[in-house]
Amino acid sequence: MVEARGLSKRFGDHVALEGLDLALPRGEIFGLLGPNGAGKSTTLNLFMGFLQPSAGTARIAGLDCARDARAVMGLVGHLPEEPALFENLTGRELVSFVLSMRGDDRPARWSEVAACAERLSFTRELDQLIAGYSMGMRKKLALVTALAHDPAVLLLDEPTNGLDPVVAREVRAMLEERAARGVTVVLSTHLLDVAQRVCHRLGVLVQGRLRAIGDAGEVCVQAGGVATLEEAFLALTAAG
Repeated sequence: MVEARGLSKRFGDHVALEGLDLALPRGEIFGLLGPNGAGKSTTLNLFMGFLQPSAGTARIAGLDCARDARAVMGLVGHLPEEPALFENLTGRELVSFVLSMRGDDRPARWSEVAACAERLSFTRELDQLIAGYSMGMRKKLALVTALAHDPAVLLLDEPTNGLDPVVAREVRAMLEERAARGVTVVLSTHLLDVAQRVCHRLGVLVQGRLRAIGDAGEVCVQAGGVATLEEAFLALTAAG
């Protein structure tokens, strides 16, 4: 469902991503780990078609993410770490705008929006102006918008940042439910406990290169046989 082959991105002399090979099937939750500047957001942006690769390819459902970016966006729900929202709209108006841009403003979609908002304790806030939203409210709206069109793939950058523990737990449950229905989830996060609890496999990016991949135990082995995911992360990132 989500595939990278030799995927690379350079900005001048800076290597943001180098030779990424990845194959994620339907229903997998894949955790993308790494320190700041490791290439996690670059990877998500390449899959979204926001960036053109310097080499290699990114594909979703067989579509080339650079060449077929518009078609890819119809399949993907995307959550950037810092969502850009229209301040002068209400949450409901923004969701309506996004759904209309996708050409899918059916009542069934609004049933999904209502159910998602309720689970995130966000129903009343949907009708408030975005300009007055807190960081947590902005994250909830971005999540509702990403999930509203029932995407086949979710690309999420720090989806639980700014959320209280109860809502963060609900978000994790929602991701697990969607994966059980066949949705592929790529989850970029600094929260190792969340990654270990939710993700089927993990990939550790360091300086744009994938240094380890597998379940938590396999990543620990690849990091030198350490005992915990935290120790594995520290060992892999210290190696540079």
